[in-house]
Amino acid sequence: MSARNRRLPRHRAWPLTTTDINECLGTSMTRVTDLRFLTGHDSGTIVLGAEWIAPHPVNYGRGMDPDMVGVRIDVHPVDATERAATRAALRAQALPQLHEWITQAIAADETWQLTPHQHYWRLTDGRLTHRDET
Repeated sequence: MSARNRRLPRHRAWPLTTTDINECLGTSMTRVTDLRFLTGHDSGTIVLGAEWIAPHPVNYGRGMDPDMVGVRIDVHPVDATERAATRAALRAQALPQLHEWITQAIAADETWQLTPHQHYWRLTDGRLTHRDET
């Protein structure tokens, strides 16, 4: 995103670009229904999030739009001074893991797919960790 259209304070930056994500996910990107670059409050150690949007009924029994079922990706802002190091870690480790998570979600059984799931990547003291948080 260009600096002119940022919506982030100067001391914050997104560690990934749309191009980074597209390059790593390849054809799995077709299962991504929403890619968001968050601007809100500090996410703490979370740098990347993915959520499986399950096809469950909402609004008093009406079904969810089938185009919304799939994966939502959230890129969390980090301190601008940590952007380069965070980007390198995400490209080397998190994006391949995200690709695998999406592949497994697509191939998962019906029980898994009918339940919302969240997966987060956290960067603490230069160490990247990830886990499901359902």
